[in-house]
Amino acid sequence: MNESLGFAHFLSQSDAVGRIVLALLLALSVASWYLILTKGLANLFAGRRAAAFLRQFWNAASLEEVRAMLRQPADNAFAGLAREALATDERGEQGLQRLAAAGGQGEFLTRVLRNGIDQEAARVEHGLTLMASAGSAAPYVGLFGTVWGIYHALVQIGMSGQGTLDKVAGPVGEALIMTALGLAVAIPAVLAYNAFSRRNRIWLARLDAFAHDLYALMTVGAKSNSSAGTVRPLRRAEGGA
Repeated sequence: MNESLGFAHFLSQSDAVGRIVLALLLALSVASWYLILTKGLANLFAGRRAAAFLRQFWNAASLEEVRAMLRQPADNAFAGLAREALATDERGEQGLQRLAAAGGQGEFLTRVLRNGIDQEAARVEHGLTLMASAGSAAPYVGLFGTVWGIYHALVQIGMSGQGTLDKVAGPVGEALIMTALGLAVAIPAVLAYNAFSRRNRIWLARLDAFAHDLYALMTVGAKSNSSAGTVRPLRRAEGGA
């Protein structure tokens, strides 16, 4: 009998509840790994595009040159934030007059930049809730599957009347597979969640620093302490907005 013990034997002996628990763990694992792979690749490409854009941005001779560079669709958060900031000068006096009572152009620019950062924060948080849920719930789901498997096995052993150690140890050991599966789902999800959360904090901090630089450029016309390193300052082109 011991030669037939294993996960396949446990699965064949499990009832509907055990199969539902196994399916739930499988779904959590697939969803977690999908998010890990897609978000990991997206973050990698976004970081490269942002680094390339920042180099071009801080090496531009004027804001007019930046405007020409941003005529193509924005492919990263920094380019999108710069486009929104520069668009505040192009929305016309009528729009600013309606906002004058709310603090003027400087306050309007601040709201635009803050809104862009908030939108990016919401975007990068997408999927993290599911990942955190998988990391926290999967061990308990697996534990429930183990408890249910042990209960199911003990009931069958009791009905058969064979209560010796070798008859009990095999089914109980098989039931522990569910706990191991729960941990196998939870550990990658927790590690990935922590890694993505750290990356998002650093990303948003850089974006916030870039927003301060944009505000200085748009309101003062000279670069403040840049988040992109030591580069020559931008200047507004004559006759620019």
